Parts: sequence; C-alpha cells; structure tokens
Amino acid sequence: MKKKEKFRDDSRVVADMNFDGAPWQTKSRDPIEIGSDQELLLTKKETFQVMKTALFAGLIIGIIFVGAFLIFILFSTKIWLR
Repeated sequence: MKKKEKFRDDSRVVADMNFDGAPWQTKSRDPIEIGSDQELLLTKKETFQVMKTALFAGLIIGIIFVGAFLIFILFSTKIWLR
C-alpha cells in the first residue's frame, strides 16, 4: 500500500479569496456612521401615517406573491398537467 505524503505548503495561490467588501479588506477604512445624534420626533398623526404606509406596502407585496402563486396554480392545472 502506498504511503500518503504529508501536506507541505509551498505558498502558491490556487484561488485568490480576496474580494472588495470583505471584512479583512475594509478594516483600515473609517467606520460609517449609521445614525445621527438627534432623535426623530413625530406627532401621533405622522406616526399613524408612517404605520399605515408601511402596512400598505407590505400588503401590496403580499398580494403580488399570492397573485403569482394563484397564476402558477392555474397554469399548472389548466395547461401543464392537462
């Protein structure tokens, strides 16, 4: 039986694993400030409007997904599985 050789690192690069945006590539840069020091104060009317807008956006996305699913079901039963 052939004896397996031990692995020796010869420092060749087979695949370069460095890419832009990797954590080890961006450490030298200045950190990005996420928010400001000021708080956003909204009235009750503005808060309700923001909540209503977010709910409406979510419902639209949900309706699009349900519609696509229903179209797929109709396609499957009427054309594909005929």
